[in-house]
Amino acid sequence: MKKSISYWSFEGGLEGKKNINECFREAKFAGFDAVELCLGETGALGLDTTEKKCRQILKDAKEANIKISSLATGLYWDYSLTDPDPLIREKAVDITKKLLQIANWLKLDTVLVVPGAVDVFFKPDFNPVAYDIVYKRSMESLKKVVPLAAKLKVTIGIENVWNKFLLSPLEMKQFIDSFKSKYVGVYFDVGNVLLLGYPQHWIEILGSRIKKVHFKDFKKSFGTAEGFCDLTEGDINWKEVMKSFKKIKYNGYCTAEMMPYRPDLLEKTSAAMGRIFSL
Repeated sequence: MKKSISYWSFEGGLEGKKNINECFREAKFAGFDAVELCLGETGALGLDTTEKKCRQILKDAKEANIKISSLATGLYWDYSLTDPDPLIREKAVDITKKLLQIANWLKLDTVLVVPGAVDVFFKPDFNPVAYDIVYKRSMESLKKVVPLAAKLKVTIGIENVWNKFLLSPLEMKQFIDSFKSKYVGVYFDVGNVLLLGYPQHWIEILGSRIKKVHFKDFKKSFGTAEGFCDLTEGDINWKEVMKSFKKIKYNGYCTAEMMPYRPDLLEKTSAAMGRIFSL
């Protein structure tokens, strides 16, 4: 397995202000094998990103002797694939198409996609959408982008995230399989599972559908986002998690998605991942 770190874990990353070349160099110095880049509306990697810019990013990564593991975005929280407004849903579809295109230019094999939301926990004014409607809209929206994913050979990685949707590994498995495409898989987040279940169970049930992995840890006693903590300092049984990853023969990138930034974050996270990998 290979160590990757999210662009959002760097100072200014969440705001899209961090220079990508600096990310590469800092990540390499901290012992990471790769960086997961993140698409914003504007910023270091925005919706206006061109193929030429991607070629320069690839050149910078090569010079820093580091890889790009995958591509994520936070735009789905503002432009949901299941929003009640059809115009916003279409915007989300367009964002997904751009995400896939940029990933292709960056020679990546997977993008992270939030499939929709019944609820957004950090938006108190968000009006919940009925679960069955979210399911239907998500299917409809994703079917519009699967042909492009197949054409570009970039997998849509559906993330298990705090959206009150796809709440069990069996449902996630069924949802993924319903597309009948090898370009729809799972972007599995270890920490996001712990509030409702056990990551080791999800890993073994989803199996080869898991294309990329996020590492986070979580303290169940909090029951809120305040429970996310440094790796190995929460309630995740990392020994069992690693046993399950070995069982399904996952040997790809594990991206630590650690926020907010602090000066010792990269070095501490890299060291913790090293300990986890040795289990």
